[in-house]
Amino acid sequence: MSRIGKLPIPIPAGVTVAIKGNTVEVKGPKGALVREFVGVLVRQDGAKLVLEPKGEGQQIKALWGLGRSLLANMVVGVSTGFKKELKVEGTGYRVEAKGPVISLAVGYSGPREYVPPKDIKLVVTGQNAVVVEGIDKELVGQVAAEIRAIKPPEPYKGKGVRYADEVVRRKAGKSGKK
Repeated sequence: MSRIGKLPIPIPAGVTVAIKGNTVEVKGPKGALVREFVGVLVRQDGAKLVLEPKGEGQQIKALWGLGRSLLANMVVGVSTGFKKELKVEGTGYRVEAKGPVISLAVGYSGPREYVPPKDIKLVVTGQNAVVVEGIDKELVGQVAAEIRAIKPPEPYKGKGVRYADEVVRRKAGKSGKK
């Protein structure tokens, strides 16, 4: 029995759910998301969504919990949305917005530009912070990871692009000859 899968998902006001076989479409004030679910049966029970497994076995239980988490993220995404914050640390490191594209000056010979997917909004706050916003949690996390991969934080001085809540473990570095 999946402890996560058996929990019902409440549907907030302003969100509509359309179920057609294995495909579920969730519409809300921020947009619409569509996903196909495998191994589970999705049904609407009043103002709640309930998932039921289509069989027995370990893989079906795993798909049940995964399906519930994905569907809950869809409902939250279309109603409130998701955001990830990134910080740019280092002397001379900065970020600037050029329309939907951001330009990162992070120690390379020239600036690195990042073009976001169509459903993602990048907001530059100050010269050293970027906020990634969107309705798809998976896509928001992927875009944040791609921006961080341009210059990951290094352990000696801590320079690079990091998540706002990320803690970088620092190393001591070389010690001089005595």
